[in-house]
Amino acid sequence: MKRTYSLLSLAALLILAGCKSGTAGKTVSVSVTPTGVNIVVSTTQQMTATVLDTFNTSVTWSVVGGAANGTISSTGLYTAPTTVPAPAQVSVTATSHEDPTKSGSAILTITTTAGPSNITVLVSPGAASVANYGTQQFTATVSGGPNTGVTWQVNGTTGGSRTVGFISTAGLYVAPGNVPTTSAGGSSVATTLTVTAVSQADLTASGSSTVSILPGNQNQQIGAIQLGTSGGNGNDTVSNATNHTITCCGGTLGALVTRGGLQYILGNNHVLARRDTAAVGDPIVQPGLIDAGLTPQSKCDATQATTVATLTQFVNLEAEDQNASSNNIDAAIAQVVPGLVDPTGNILYLGATADSNGVPVPGAPNAGSGVTGSVNMAVAKSGRSTGLTCSNVLAVNTNTSVEYVKSCDGTGPTFTVLYDNQVDVAGGGFGAEGDSGSLIVTQNTADPVALLYAGSDTDTVGNPVAPVLNFFASGGNPVTFVGGTAHSVVGCTLPTAPQSAPKTVQPASLAAETLQKALTARDAQAPALLAHPEVQAVGVGASFDNPAEPAIVFFVTKGQSRSNLPVQVDGLRTRIVEGDLFARHGAISAAETATNERAVAPRQMAYSLIPEELQRANVVHAAHAKSLMQQPGVQGVGITSSIDSPGEAALMIFLIRGVTHVPIPPLIDGLRTRVRESSRFRAGFRGLEPQRACTVPRKRTVR
Repeated sequence: MKRTYSLLSLAALLILAGCKSGTAGKTVSVSVTPTGVNIVVSTTQQMTATVLDTFNTSVTWSVVGGAANGTISSTGLYTAPTTVPAPAQVSVTATSHEDPTKSGSAILTITTTAGPSNITVLVSPGAASVANYGTQQFTATVSGGPNTGVTWQVNGTTGGSRTVGFISTAGLYVAPGNVPTTSAGGSSVATTLTVTAVSQADLTASGSSTVSILPGNQNQQIGAIQLGTSGGNGNDTVSNATNHTITCCGGTLGALVTRGGLQYILGNNHVLARRDTAAVGDPIVQPGLIDAGLTPQSKCDATQATTVATLTQFVNLEAEDQNASSNNIDAAIAQVVPGLVDPTGNILYLGATADSNGVPVPGAPNAGSGVTGSVNMAVAKSGRSTGLTCSNVLAVNTNTSVEYVKSCDGTGPTFTVLYDNQVDVAGGGFGAEGDSGSLIVTQNTADPVALLYAGSDTDTVGNPVAPVLNFFASGGNPVTFVGGTAHSVVGCTLPTAPQSAPKTVQPASLAAETLQKALTARDAQAPALLAHPEVQAVGVGASFDNPAEPAIVFFVTKGQSRSNLPVQVDGLRTRIVEGDLFARHGAISAAETATNERAVAPRQMAYSLIPEELQRANVVHAAHAKSLMQQPGVQGVGITSSIDSPGEAALMIFLIRGVTHVPIPPLIDGLRTRVRESSRFRAGFRGLEPQRACTVPRKRTVR
């Protein structure tokens, strides 16, 4: 620290030493005024954002729902739309520049006449922090009329939802099991929620409260710690002499492993080994520096955390720069300090039972070497930032290109590591900044599957556990997971179960001219297509495997044997829908296609594959994955299931959103392809969570 500040004056040093760290991300708060007011169409209203606990009070303004709900300038001047939107209530949000994970919102009601309402609604408390699975009682005070009834909403949904939590008619809020996330800067970050009380006497009158969900994973533990908790390298800080800040980082202490009779904490290199810059013997602390201390002045201070292990071994990441990693992992182990880590390997929220408050108890994974991930496998993880999350494996045998940043503060040089045979889990919200290092397990048996280390705003990526354990084996001593017997992860079955990705998908809307291409191709071959005995109708619609493209849609009789239906028609994708008796028959229009589809269940995000299909896909993947990864815009190639034809395997092509790429053919060597666009796969940006330290104003610096 003295070397870092050698150019500063003694006075500045004293100021910095007094604050240790400044505005940690979770202490920044944003509020927006006015809220719950009526705005006449086509008029303006100046909005004001108040940012606390940071010197940087700049915000970015936005209107939820886009231009149809009005616009807002960079200075907070809101302009109402020309007509009343449906619903009439709109949300204006201010997001902190200092910490983009923190924002505040105001609810405005668009009206056609100016008459101010006599009804006012005040929600108490105005802001609240609630533990995941926890409860919070809200009250609404209604003035200006005899009817004091209100309708409670969470993020605009009456009664709430499984994703954001539920609220009763009496205002009792039950938080979800995980921390909700949103896309920010190309990754998924924890976000806040809005609880609103709407007057039943005047629907234009409302009050609101901002709710932050805080998982118990971030708390400092006393005694022998349980895993799935906040942690990291005790030296993982960066000091910036230019703007006088200290930034500290952290992630998740994932699981407990054993080798040669000794126990070690398993995590990522970029969490425990500071992205190759750490030294063996470095202290591994709980909580991570980003969560250490109870006040802004104590953040980033290693003395506020407990050293629970010492760094023992890690794979070198940057040595594999631009090459398929022979080690194929982002992992590190740290030998535990006796008595400071639960020797049974318990992980927060991973138990088979819940306590009297409905909160899942800690539980150890199934001991041993783990299992191999498979498409559609139900999985769970418990991590520092989002707590317990549940989803399904979307792709296996996945080649990925993952970008890292060298410095803890997210600035400076980056490097890229190519991995192969990775596990991709559906949902960017399955993990967010700070969840790196979490152990991904099966929901039904708690068997280890993968070590979470990277992701995008739609996907989360993990190293399969087999190569992780193999890398750390030494001297004939294998490495295995410390744990118990097989058990279900009960948190994934509770009413507030934290599903991080939709389980079903809906067809996309395509332009009329795009659908016309499919109609022309269908009409040219309609007699031959309808000649297949199992086909009741042939329509057109969007492909599920590539939502930007049209598809020829076959409606076939459920259970009837297939007669070699074509997988493409004149270069267009085909889609198969099974049912008993469809309402429309023959060659049907796009509208009639939609009518037929309403009679069947929605498509799943992924389907399980039989071994023969997996092997067929493996052959195609081995032949083409490397060349596809060299194409611009491609950041991953894996094996998944087709949604256009459930039961068939598909080659999943992960594309970087907004980057030009070559056309993806419907078929490669007879195997269907599936396209998934997202932000860049990253670790380090999203796996570590920078926290800005206290800023010393330049005017106070003595030169």
